[in-house]
Parts: sequence; C-alpha cells; structure tokens
Amino acid sequence: MSKFVSEAFRSSARKWTGRASLALGALVAACASQPAAPTLDGDLLISHVRVLDFSGEAPDVREDAFVLVDEGAIIALADTRAGLIADAEQDASGLTLIPGLTDMHVHVWDEAELGAYLSWGVTRVRNMSGLPFHLTLAEQVEAGNVLGPHLLTTGPILNSAGPNAQVNHQLVETEEEARAAVAWQAEQGFTRLKVYSNLTREAYDAVLEEADARGMIVTGHTPEGVRGPGVPFEAPFDIAFGEVLDDGFETIEHVESIVWHGLNDRHDEAAARALAKRIAAAGMPVTPTLLAYHNLWRVADTQGAALTRPGTEMLNPVVQQTERDYQEFWASQPPGPAAQSDAFYSRVTRIFQEEGVMLVAGTDAGIFTNVPGLSLVEELGLMVQAGLTEFEALKSATHAPSVVLERAGVDGCALEGCAADLVLYACDPLADISCLHMPDAMIRDGEWLSREDLMALREAGRHHNLERTQENVLGGLAAQGVDVSVLGLEGATE
Repeated sequence: MSKFVSEAFRSSARKWTGRASLALGALVAACASQPAAPTLDGDLLISHVRVLDFSGEAPDVREDAFVLVDEGAIIALADTRAGLIADAEQDASGLTLIPGLTDMHVHVWDEAELGAYLSWGVTRVRNMSGLPFHLTLAEQVEAGNVLGPHLLTTGPILNSAGPNAQVNHQLVETEEEARAAVAWQAEQGFTRLKVYSNLTREAYDAVLEEADARGMIVTGHTPEGVRGPGVPFEAPFDIAFGEVLDDGFETIEHVESIVWHGLNDRHDEAAARALAKRIAAAGMPVTPTLLAYHNLWRVADTQGAALTRPGTEMLNPVVQQTERDYQEFWASQPPGPAAQSDAFYSRVTRIFQEEGVMLVAGTDAGIFTNVPGLSLVEELGLMVQAGLTEFEALKSATHAPSVVLERAGVDGCALEGCAADLVLYACDPLADISCLHMPDAMIRDGEWLSREDLMALREAGRHHNLERTQENVLGGLAAQGVDVSVLGLEGATE
C-alpha cells in the first residue's frame, strides 16, 4: 500500500512539476515581453512636500507628495517616488508648496527691484506704466540674463489733460493724437495699453478702435471724459461707468476709482452691491489694490512716519524724489476721513467677491510707499481682513491672474504641466495668510532658490543704480514727448 502511494505521489509530482515549469516559463516569457515600469527623468525632485493648488472651487491638497520638475515645468506630481529620477533632490518635509504669486499692478523703475519681488514669493508682475526699457528688461528676464519675476508691461499711460494727469502720462486729446500714440506704442513693441481717468471721449473711442485693429489689449482706469463743473455730485460723468463695462478691458483698476466713477463717490453699500452685479454680469475682472489707498491712510495716521518704515528703502530714490509733494500732502492730512474711506473700500471688495466679480491681486507697488514684493503679501492680508477666505485671497494671486492673462493650466498652478514657479513655506497660508511673509524657498523656472538666496535677492533690492534709472526712465519719457526738466531730478544721483 505504501509502495502504491509512493509511486502515485511521484507520478503526480512529475505531472505537477512539468505543468509548473511550463507555467513558470510562460510567466517569464510574458514578463520579458512586457516593458519595465516607466521612469521619468527630471532636473529636480521635491520630496515629502505638502502641495496646495487653487485652480478649483476648493483647495486641492496633496500630503507628502513628490514633485518632479524638468526644463522649468512640473512633469509629475505623485504620492510616491517610484519611477521618479532627478539630477538633484530637495527634501521638503514639513514644508507647504504653492504656486508662485502674481502682482497684477506694479510700477517697476529698475531691475534692482525685481529681486525684492522674488524674495516675497512673487514670480510674475504686470507693470502698469511702461517705457521702452521694460520691453528689454522683460526679454532679459525670460532669457535668464536677469533674475526676477516674469514681467508683463503696458505702454505709457494714455490720458488727457485734467485733474488726474501726471508728468509721465502720454497725453492725447483728439482722435488723431490718440491713434498716433497707439501706433507709436505698437511700433515700440508694446501689446498692452493702459488708459486713464481723464481721457476725452474722442480720444478714448479712437484708442479702442486702434487697439482693436492692431490686436492690442486694453486695461487701466475707467475713462470719465472731460470732468466738468459739479462732477460727480451735481453733474454726471461725460463717459458713464456702465459704458466702459462692454469695452473688453483685461481688468479695471482700483476699488477707490470704481467707487468714484461707478458710485459717484457715494459710500452706499446697497448701490455698491448693485454695481457689483453689473460688473460680474459683464465678466469684467477687477484689481482692487486695497493697499494703495490703505497706505495713504497709513501715512496720514502716522503723520508721515510710515514713509520710512522698514522695507521702504527698496523704493527707487529717483521716483521717490518726484513724489515728495504728494507724500507731504498725505502726511499732513487728518486720518479720520481716510480711515472711513479705507473701511468702505474694504467692504466693497468683500461685496464684489460675494457677487461673483473676478478679483485679481495687485498693489501699486513701486510708487508712494508701496514696497516691491512685500506689498502683495500685505494686499492679500487686507483682502482676508475684508472678509475673503485665505483660499479666495490666494486664488486672486494665482489662478485668477492666469485666467485673465490666458495662461490657465500653465501659470498660477501646482499641477502636472504647470510652470515650475513655486514657493515653499514652513507654515500653512490656508490657515493663516500672514504665513506669506516668510517664504522658506522658491523654485523659479525650475531652479531651486533657498531662503538664503531669497534674502540675498532682498538685500540686492536695497542697492539702487540711480544712473541706470535716470537713463532708462528719463530717456523713455523724453521719447514719448515729456519735458523731463520739470521733474527736477538734477541731484538725484548724488
């Protein structure tokens, strides 16, 4: 019996072994015919990082993620490092990564300021008072010859004579002058026009027609036309605010200017809500620039002391000299009325958000007392104080600008396929917006910048090249027909 079992067992075993060998051979052959698990090669791997993206209706949060960057773009966002290979790796344990911030309303006067923007997490700016040197500077940034945020620019500000006219404006009154000014800006290489408050109807209509014919973008203040006696309290504006809403602006600027033109400067919240509904229905994005007016109040409230607060040394001295009278005026103003207006502009911004107006963050950095880079961090703080959530404020400086600039899915995001312009923090900006004051590192066009690198850029922003500023700014103003002698800058380089 035992002999039978043994022989039967051996027979079965031989059959099983043969079948197993065939199966193993088939498995080996199948594995050999299948490609190996794919790998991705990149320049930089950021490991164990918390990733926030603001492109959707709610934050997209990825914990303990791996971000692979190659040639200035995110090529993988994964939960493990499997298959991800890079020339360099940065362990970002404990850090939160977000898209780089965009400031949609700045005034750049010299390349020295650009490092200050990066040091506070700003990777893209829209310059709103352009001169020819800005076109060259933007090219140098994109070529990697100057380290700074991506730079977009309008041409010189188009305005007419009136109470808001300034020496750096390109003044036009007639259709002929307006068309010639737009043609000149196009010939210089500008693709974006900024219009201003006092443009006459004739000039404004001509600017719109000429811009449309040349495929140029229009943005800026809403033009009022000639401001006659009694405007706006006793007489209407020559160009009604509502007329401009259908004119295809990229954005309209400054909540205080909207209150002036759209509400006849009335501090009426019900009227502001009705106006917000009209702006939202027109699909018109707004750059509130809360900080621009808030800093006027700040200077009044401190009797001028805020003009020299920490950070203001990064403001260009040449430009600061031209603003002395304006600064002295606000330093002597009673703070009470300004505080009331400041509070109303904050409430209007909240109303705009509630009614679905697309808000994009901007600051007027570079003029008055608005510090490059820091101003955007302060602006987002003011938006949260106004009643926006941290997510809504962050979205206004990331995803929303990318939509307005027609770069959604490429800029202002932290997803696969997005540009590797990213900022890292040792805190959570979704929990506390003041976290933005302390960037721990940055990835700019795929290159890692440590906190030490960022602080070096900030320090460089304190060292101005006044001779270069004068050459670029005064040369540009002279080219557009400005008598630069009226600026009184003879001693600015001393």
